[in-house]
Amino acid sequence: MTPRNERRYSELLRVARVGDDAWLSQYEAARQLDIALYRVGVLIACGHLVPAENAAGNAGVTIASVQAEKTWRDNATYREKALRLLKDTVGFF
Repeated sequence: MTPRNERRYSELLRVARVGDDAWLSQYEAARQLDIALYRVGVLIACGHLVPAENAAGNAGVTIASVQAEKTWRDNATYREKALRLLKDTVGFF
């Protein structure tokens, strides 16, 4: 069993390895989106954020997916947000 602090996405998911200029840690993604850290994991599981590893093999997400999520959150109507919540809830189970 791998110690928790040494686990990487590659053990759980098939993810792309990207350069540091296209990668954000989950903590930084949560800060930029102004959400709790666990929500980043939920957004990854629902397919709204793209998981990635940097050159060192650290787990995170792509900057492009964070920017797309931020843009969507800024421009989505309440109806679109409600529909997305419904789809994500149904798809999660």
